[in-house]
Amino acid sequence: MTTAQSRRRQKTWSMFGDVRRKPTPYEAVTGKFHYHFRRDPAPFEMDPQWSLNQWYLTHREGSPLQVEDWEDFRDPHKLTYRDYVALQHDREVYVDALVDEHEAAGSADKLDHGWVDTLRTLFVPLRFPLHVLQMTSLYVGQMAPSSYITNCAHFQAADEMRRIQRIAYWTKVLANAHGDDIAATSTARRAWEDDPAWQPLRQTLETLLIAYDWGEAFTALNLVVKPAVDALVNNVFGQLAEANGDRFLAALCTEFGRDARRSQDWTQALTGYAIERNPDLAGVLGDWVQQWQPRADQAVEGLAGQFAQAPQPLNPGEVTARVREVHDEFLTGTSV
Repeated sequence: MTTAQSRRRQKTWSMFGDVRRKPTPYEAVTGKFHYHFRRDPAPFEMDPQWSLNQWYLTHREGSPLQVEDWEDFRDPHKLTYRDYVALQHDREVYVDALVDEHEAAGSADKLDHGWVDTLRTLFVPLRFPLHVLQMTSLYVGQMAPSSYITNCAHFQAADEMRRIQRIAYWTKVLANAHGDDIAATSTARRAWEDDPAWQPLRQTLETLLIAYDWGEAFTALNLVVKPAVDALVNNVFGQLAEANGDRFLAALCTEFGRDARRSQDWTQALTGYAIERNPDLAGVLGDWVQQWQPRADQAVEGLAGQFAQAPQPLNPGEVTARVREVHDEFLTGTSV
């Protein structure tokens, strides 16, 4: 046998280094896809001065959120696209059955008119802020330094679209039962653009859309703004719906909470990964959290008064306290 023949042949997964094992299906379809990361001076082909190259070098490679190697990060749920679709297919089957049950029972028709008015001002406009959470998730995924992070962010964006679609569908069900104006775009837009209660959240989210540094965008979205919105919608609004006899929306908010917990899992894993490899990042992330926390608090406080307008109300102070309690509990697990 010749030396060349006796030499161990390279396997197709040798790009992962001397791992001495076959990569998992999750690793095989996720690892090292971002060939353009740290490819200075031109992450992408063409002129180094091309605006796209400059954008990534400034807002990704130039971000304070850096570790030597991002490729060892893993989604705690290790989701591939196939896994995500299978997981959410099962959840969508459940929600479809839930919708069918409540449509057959005429649940929307039986709602108290005062509660319908609350839904018109507090529930129907939600599709606007949730679209911002979706868009920012996509931006974080687009700018992330590793495809292990990108996949998490993009699945999170898909979860937001799921939430938006379900809210839009039930808005139409409410309109069929209580008047077409509920589903009119102008109804939601008027509240989102003009109602004082929504303006702190609107300002916060519009500022989030121009947080271009990938590390700041991730921190502002996943450590501050989204957890606060999730707590307000999934936890407190779900509680309000239950108190006002709206079993369907209470159950739907519980379902949305499942997606939110997956988002929190990978967020805590990523912050822990980063700080373990570079302890100075605890201060970097902490500074961003302190910068964005007042904005999120103001957004919640702005909407808290709407909870007091329901037939079975919640005290605004109770709303803000509950959101902060849920949010603080999450932040405790982020090492920030």
